Amino acid sequence: MLRLKQRWQFLRVASEGRKWVAPGMIVQACQQEEVNSGEKFRVGYTVSKKVGGAIDRNRARRRLKAAAERIMPQHARPGYDFVLIGRRKTIDVAFNKLMNDLETALRKLDAYEE
Repeated sequence: MLRLKQRWQFLRVASEGRKWVAPGMIVQACQQEEVNSGEKFRVGYTVSKKVGGAIDRNRARRRLKAAAERIMPQHARPGYDFVLIGRRKTIDVAFNKLMNDLETALRKLDAYEE
């Protein structure tokens, strides 16, 4: 999976895209603006200090990455940028529920592909 790494990429997704909120995560999505990148999707992860200390933030980020690695290669629509934002419940929610939330988010954001 390709990654979003620069701040301006995250800001573009937040300002131009749509979002869906679940107890375990927030998913933002928008179409890529580059012409040649329509064949792949990109994902960025962020977890703020509101979630907790460094250990909690890293655990939340790892759980988001693991869920994305299982769901997104099969179901994320190419040509989209996604930002997965961790919340306090990201750490505690069951992993199956986290994956179901991500799949539901893709459907609600019209970025789901069979």
